[in-house]
Amino acid sequence: MTMMPQMTSVVMATVIGLAMVSLVAGISGTATFYTPPYILVMVIVASLAMISLVAGTSGTATFYTPPYTPSACTGFQDEGPQIAAASDAFWGGGAACGKRLAVTCTGATNQGVPQPCTGQTVTVKVVDYCPTGSCRATIDLSQEAFAAIANPDAGKILVEYHEV
Repeated sequence: MTMMPQMTSVVMATVIGLAMVSLVAGISGTATFYTPPYILVMVIVASLAMISLVAGTSGTATFYTPPYTPSACTGFQDEGPQIAAASDAFWGGGAACGKRLAVTCTGATNQGVPQPCTGQTVTVKVVDYCPTGSCRATIDLSQEAFAAIANPDAGKILVEYHEV
């Protein structure tokens, strides 16, 4: 499993935090670069919040094949190929309907291809429900969406996703 998305988030939050400290020091006009402790605490809290917003949620993904209608959210309305079905992990009684998720493959589940990820991220719209019992993953992507981020021969992959 690769940790690049999380490391990128940490680096980005650190850079933003340092920029905020520099900005506050510059605004205060002090030549000694003294920053009051309460400002540092605010910068640290803001940086940690950014890490959790950017890093996303870890889970697993599988795929399903056409026809994609009817669906639990939109009935017989065709929403195109970049769609997904939500598991109970985030279905929320239908609250997930219509949410757009950025999904990135982070690694193999050791059930198929050892290095399935393409390095791409796909944005999907949640249009269906993947019920417990028949759902083998956190998110069930359309075949097209899955193929954009991983080799379909893998069948099931590790992913990171967040709402966009």
